[in-house]
Amino acid sequence: MKRILTIVAVAMLTVAASAQELANFSRGAAVKSPEINGDKVTFRLSANYATQVNLTGNWLQGAVPMAKGEKGVWEVTIDAPEPEIYTYSFTVDGVTVADPQNYYVQRDGTRYLNMLIVPGERSENYVEANKRGTVAYRWYDSKILGINRRMTVYTPYGYESNPKAKYPVLYLLHGGGGDEEAWSSMGRAAQILDNLIEKGLAKPMIVVMPNGNPTQQAAGPMGLPTSGKNEPYIKSLVEEIVPFIEKEYRAIAKPESRAIAGLSMGGGHTTSATITYPGKFSWILPMSAGIRESDHLDADLQGIKKAGYKLYWVGCGSADALAYKNTQVLDEALTRNGMEHVTFISDGGHEWKNWRLYLNTFAQLLFK
Repeated sequence: MKRILTIVAVAMLTVAASAQELANFSRGAAVKSPEINGDKVTFRLSANYATQVNLTGNWLQGAVPMAKGEKGVWEVTIDAPEPEIYTYSFTVDGVTVADPQNYYVQRDGTRYLNMLIVPGERSENYVEANKRGTVAYRWYDSKILGINRRMTVYTPYGYESNPKAKYPVLYLLHGGGGDEEAWSSMGRAAQILDNLIEKGLAKPMIVVMPNGNPTQQAAGPMGLPTSGKNEPYIKSLVEEIVPFIEKEYRAIAKPESRAIAGLSMGGGHTTSATITYPGKFSWILPMSAGIRESDHLDADLQGIKKAGYKLYWVGCGSADALAYKNTQVLDEALTRNGMEHVTFISDGGHEWKNWRLYLNTFAQLLFK
C-alpha cells in the first residue's frame, strides 16, 4: 500500500509540474501572429505591461506603431509585401523582441529574426514540400586547417531507402558573416531542393554546405573557440571536403557530377576553386561576386575552358553596389575568352531574396 501511495504521489507531482510548465507558456491572451488575409498582414503581440510597441521589418521604411487593444494585445494591419521571405521583430519600450507566436525563425550571425513568408509564385518553393530530404551535420578532420570542422549536408528524399542509387553533388558556399547553417537557415536550400525535386524540375542531388571560415570549427552557437590555421579555404574544400563526401556518401565521383556555387565571399571561393583546380567541377555558379581584372585572368579562364565545363552561370542584382561591377568584369572576360555562359541579372542588391531566387533558378539546370 505504501508503495502504491508513493507512486500516486509522484504521479500527482509530475502532473502538477507539467501543468505549471504549461501555465508558464500560456500566460497572456492567445493571439495569432502574423496573419495574412488577402493583401493584408496583421501582426499581434500580447504585452499588457508595455507602453509603446513598434513593428520593424526589412521591407518597411522605418518603424510602424502598433495599437493596444483588448486584454493587452498590441496589433497593426498593413499591406502585405510581394511574395517572398521577409524578416521582422517588435520593439517593446525600446527593447527588440521576437514574435513568440511565430515559429519561423532564421539566424543571421548573432541575430535571430522572425520570418514572414508571403505566399505566391516567387516563394512557392520556400515552404515545406510533401516529400522531404534529410539535413544533417557532419564533422570531419581537416589536416590542412588543423581542426575538427562541421558542415551541413542535404540528402534528397529517398536517399536512405534506395541504397543502390548514386547522386551528383552541389557544393553550396555561404558569404561573409555566414557559416554552415546560412544556406539552410536563411537560404531555405532544403525546401527549395525538396520542392524542385518533387515537381520533377531538378535532379535529385546531394547538397554540401561547408563552413567557409578557415579558423572556425563550426557555427557560432556551438560555442566552440576559434582555432586552426588561416590557410586558403579552397585547398581544404577541394582536397578534403570533396573526398570526404565521395567516401561517406553515395556521390558520383566525376567532374560532370560536381557543381560548385557560392554567394559573395562564397562566389569568390567558387571562382578561386575552379581556377586553381580546373576540371574538378563541371558546373560553376558564382553569385553576387564576379571577379577582378588582372593580367592573368584570361590565362586563368583559359585553363577552365581547356579542362572543360558544362555550365558557367553568373548571377547578380542590378542594384548590388558590392558585386555588380565585378560581375560585369567576369561577364566580359568570359565573353572575350570564347566561353559560353549565362549571366542572370535580377532586381535588388546584395540580399537573400536574390540568392534564394538564384538557387531556385540554377538548380533546375544542373546535371542535365
